[in-house]
Amino acid sequence: MSGKTKGKAIVPPINCIFNHLQQQTPVTFWLYEQVGIRIRGTIRGFDEFMNVVIDDAVEVPIEAKSGRELVDQGTKLGRILLKGDNITLITPIE
Repeated sequence: MSGKTKGKAIVPPINCIFNHLQQQTPVTFWLYEQVGIRIRGTIRGFDEFMNVVIDDAVEVPIEAKSGRELVDQGTKLGRILLKGDNITLITPIE
C-alpha cells in the first residue's frame, strides 16, 4: 500500500480521531445497529481499540421517517466511555 490514492494521502482513522481530540471538535457518533439514536459530544480520549471517552455526551433520538436528529429531545449523559465495537461513524457537528 503506497499511502496515496489519486494524489491524496490516506489518513488513518486514529489520526482523524486524534485531530478531533486536539481541536476539541464537537462530534456525532453513529452507533452500530442502533439507528434510532446517536451520541453527540467532545472526544476526551481514546485507545487503540477506538474505545472513546466522550465529554458532555448527549443521546439524541432520530426521527424515523426523516432521519432528522431531534437534538432538543436529547438526554444528557455527561462523561461516558463508548466501546469502539459500537461505533459506525464519527462526524463533526456542523
